[in-house]
Amino acid sequence: MCGNEALAEAAIIAGLDAYFGYPITPQNEITAYMSRRMPEENRVFLQSESELAAINMVFGASATGKRAMTTSSSPGISLMQEGISYLAGAELPAVVVNVMRGGPGLGNIAPSQGDYFQATRGGGHGDYRTIVLGPSSVQELVDCMPLAFDLADQYRMTVVILADGILGQMMEPIVFDKKPRRKLPAKNWALTGADGREQNIVRSLWLKEGVVEQHNYDLQAKYKEVKKNEVLCEQYEVDDAEIVVVAYGVAARIVRSAVEKARQDGIKAGWIRPITLWPFPTEQISRAADELRIFLVVEMSCGQMVEDVKLAVAGKVPVLFYGRPGGGVPTVEQIFEKIKNLTIPVKQKG
Repeated sequence: MCGNEALAEAAIIAGLDAYFGYPITPQNEITAYMSRRMPEENRVFLQSESELAAINMVFGASATGKRAMTTSSSPGISLMQEGISYLAGAELPAVVVNVMRGGPGLGNIAPSQGDYFQATRGGGHGDYRTIVLGPSSVQELVDCMPLAFDLADQYRMTVVILADGILGQMMEPIVFDKKPRRKLPAKNWALTGADGREQNIVRSLWLKEGVVEQHNYDLQAKYKEVKKNEVLCEQYEVDDAEIVVVAYGVAARIVRSAVEKARQDGIKAGWIRPITLWPFPTEQISRAADELRIFLVVEMSCGQMVEDVKLAVAGKVPVLFYGRPGGGVPTVEQIFEKIKNLTIPVKQKG
């Protein structure tokens, strides 16, 4: 299946109750697929009048305890940022898929990774976070969907899946594997009718002095738990590496091929792939930097994740960058040449 349709079916298998979306390339296959499959499953599909409407429909469905989701591509996700901030303030679970394209502005419909800052910093107002997953294959995209819904329900947060135009359009063999689910808390906060119980209130507006301040402290405590428990990353040939390349998503697949080519050429290169972009694998990268190595960050952007890598490395070793923005996709040869031409620092005695 192509990535867009595969993730849609995986979301349905994961128990998606309601999908709201608005067409935009290169994720239109998701909306088209959902328009057919959701009614077949007697679930809610609605093509909204805009991306702003879609994210607010997600808010409403989530407030009733249902699993709700929307998808879009970069400019559409920008329009959703206020709604995502409201979801964070009300502590409502939701899944948002961004099939990234070149920007800024309308840009083009080519694949990009230029939305990393928006996703990992919380693109709306306020001190909030979203969990961000960066799959690198169609199979991993499929596997991310049940994980995303479970994480959203467990922590009552928005989970963002960062795909891109390549991952959404490419076709690969996949397996829909119904893996064991997490034990999730009851949704006793949901708006399901107050007959026989106390009224639930879902809101993000608290005008009494000090209430929002305390609410923010409570949110930060929750985010601390996410950082402690939910970091995912993959490492390849790092143990003896003198050069460590860091990349995520589709770029990481290209990097892995370049690292394998470097190994064949006698260059001790390795590779770290963050799977959770937030929480970021800071400790894993920091440990790798304890050995004298040089880091190269590769992104399909002008350099965004490189800032998180630099924070993790904390000045221990050099961190270099290679990227192509606006829909440019690096090749294996280009990355290999960058690796080959790096100067390895000399370890000082004592």
